[in-house]
Amino acid sequence: MTDPTKTPDTTTKSAKGMTAAESAKLVKRPVLVAGEKGGEPTVKLVAVKEAEVLSHKDYGTHVVVVTTDGQKFSSAEA
Repeated sequence: MTDPTKTPDTTTKSAKGMTAAESAKLVKRPVLVAGEKGGEPTVKLVAVKEAEVLSHKDYGTHVVVVTTDGQKFSSAEA
């Protein structure tokens, strides 16, 4: 079991040689942003931070990142 208080190691490389930091740069998270002056809310894609990466995997066609809060994001979704 992983210690949740320990900072994830973002320098270890996956099987294909990609670090967690490199994976984080490729993956975006959708965030709901309130509209201006009561307008319709919109979805904005925001980059995943390197410190949030718990696990990552390069599948060749896309990269999947699991964050420390348990969410899974893929570069194929963008």
